[in-house]
Amino acid sequence: MALKKDKPQKLYFSIGEVARMFGENESTLRYWEDEFETLTPKTVKGSRFYKQENIEQVRIIHYLLRKQKFKIAGAKIQLKNNKDQITRQAELSTRLQSIKEELLSLKAAFDIIDPTEEETTDEGTTA
Repeated sequence: MALKKDKPQKLYFSIGEVARMFGENESTLRYWEDEFETLTPKTVKGSRFYKQENIEQVRIIHYLLRKQKFKIAGAKIQLKNNKDQITRQAELSTRLQSIKEELLSLKAAFDIIDPTEEETTDEGTTA
């Protein structure tokens, strides 16, 4: 999804917005803030506001904990020892997910255009 160049990009996101981006609870993000010292959103009058850098940190932590199935301690070790590699892997995972969603969207659009097309079974024969 491309950003519009004539409209300024949003600078701060609430904890609720970030939680929805990743399908997590707000309490989970607050817990991650306690566990990962690199995750430090701005706090104003008790409300947390995430900048784009904070969201990237959440993306990496989410990748390690949810996609790679690391425990908190293992994720901390990975971030300490392989931060650049983990960052590249998380970015690649995000890009591939985006591509998958776009392809599924195109498939759905083609199915609407030509719903009579024969479907193939797992064995490669037409149904």
